[in-house]
Amino acid sequence: MVHGGILTGRTFKQMGVECIFTLSGGHIMPIYVGCVEQGIKIIDVRHEQAAAHAADAWARLNPGNVGVAVVTAGPGVTDAVTGVANAWRANSPILVIGGQGPFANLHRGSLQEMDHVALMKPITKWAGACYDTARIPEFIEIAIRHAVTGIPGPVFLEIPMDVLMKEVVEDDAPIPEIRTTPPLIAPQSAEIRRALDVLDKVERPLLMAGTSIKWSRAQQALQAFLDKTRIPAYANGMGRGTIPAGSSLLFNRTRREAIKNCDCIILAGCILDFRMNFGANIPQDAKIIQLEMDNLLIGQNRHTDVALVGNLACTLEEMLKLSSEEGRNIDFSAYSAELRGKEDALAEALAAEQVSAAVPIESSRFCREVAQFVGNDDDMIVIGDGGDIVAASAKVVPIPKNGLWMDPGPLGTLGVGAPFALAAQTTYPDRKVLIIYGDGSFGLNGMEFDTAVRFNLPIVGIVGNDAAWGQMMRPQGAMYGEHVAVMLNHTRYDKMVEALGGHGERVTQPDQIQPALNRAYASGKPALVNVELKRDTDYKGGGYI
Repeated sequence: MVHGGILTGRTFKQMGVECIFTLSGGHIMPIYVGCVEQGIKIIDVRHEQAAAHAADAWARLNPGNVGVAVVTAGPGVTDAVTGVANAWRANSPILVIGGQGPFANLHRGSLQEMDHVALMKPITKWAGACYDTARIPEFIEIAIRHAVTGIPGPVFLEIPMDVLMKEVVEDDAPIPEIRTTPPLIAPQSAEIRRALDVLDKVERPLLMAGTSIKWSRAQQALQAFLDKTRIPAYANGMGRGTIPAGSSLLFNRTRREAIKNCDCIILAGCILDFRMNFGANIPQDAKIIQLEMDNLLIGQNRHTDVALVGNLACTLEEMLKLSSEEGRNIDFSAYSAELRGKEDALAEALAAEQVSAAVPIESSRFCREVAQFVGNDDDMIVIGDGGDIVAASAKVVPIPKNGLWMDPGPLGTLGVGAPFALAAQTTYPDRKVLIIYGDGSFGLNGMEFDTAVRFNLPIVGIVGNDAAWGQMMRPQGAMYGEHVAVMLNHTRYDKMVEALGGHGERVTQPDQIQPALNRAYASGKPALVNVELKRDTDYKGGGYI
């Protein structure tokens, strides 16, 4: 005889789960028993939002696996909603299991009873409930199949507490094979040939590498394609880091000009959302070749001339293969060299702006110091959690050679920093994990440094502290002439982390930023470097779309 919690733990083991993220609650305790039996690590956080964020990061850090969060009923599920929504927009395959009052008392008003499935349906690929203990493994398999098929994403499964606690005969509850990677699908040769025909006739193409490059595990295929064709490439979303930082074909600062002047754009897993101005900047006569994992994303906001639907690694490999078989000479070396000259000139101009020794510290100098620190470590994992300071840092902080960059994604959720870092340090205990914070965002899940202390995870955060919600403050002042609900204090967040058992340090001089980071890592503890920045109220344009 086995109870539902044991079945859940054994099913997790079958699907390769190494770690779950959770916050304890009476509705879900049997699942902990199953995880302990199977040697699955349980990391209990301080807020269910953090559990979902950590599961999101786990999926990003472990391609081919699914992140798992387990939350209790009622407020446990509602607290997790933001994390699930973030995974939805970021296409992260995570499984969230939510508790529920006893099925025997359904609709009688049990403690924390509510319609979780209806709540989760709009922000998941699948949401359902299991009311039969013997079918728990079957329902988990159904959920995982939905999570990883096509464009990946989160799924939600509700299991009432009496269903988890009930015992059934083990042989009556078989655990099916669970595949956490979908079958590889490639587009037809005729479509591949159409794309190559377009490339044969253009002069100024560019490639945008987006999130589906990561979920297709297409990094090597992409690099091989770029090496062969010499097409200049830019990265967007989780496409950042999929092209090695040292690649001569990876560009950044010339993106606006390259898009404006292109006669062909290859959207390799990059959708035309607000980050691409909904495709409005692409010339009307430019050809669009779109590579995507799911046909539902083809042609979003702009007509696509050639649609290549399938796993992006398979698609890029087929493009190279057919090009070679047909003897095509697709080579844009000259155009890439032209853009490289412009790119280098812009980089030099930017570097000249980052040398200020002013106190309070200028944000540009903060970004330069962090960029230099990150550039000295090939294996670092860097996480962006904030508004202005992270947007500015992302333009200059290099993606480490063997590391990666993570940020919330298109939902723009603040508070992902510490939860993402928990998952990163658990996955890679020997690597440095750095969170670049805005002071506003630190306040959302800063208590997760307590979790890091309890599990001996030496994550390090650095706060660009300008005592304001800067991304709101500047446009608000320019448009309305006053600042309301956007001002903060130069709060000693470093002291907070010290109080939780970590290492904290305050920095007010620009030349002390890197030494403080070195001391933070040397402490061997979860640490926070709190850098006081100038509060810059000068609005330079830009904003939300």
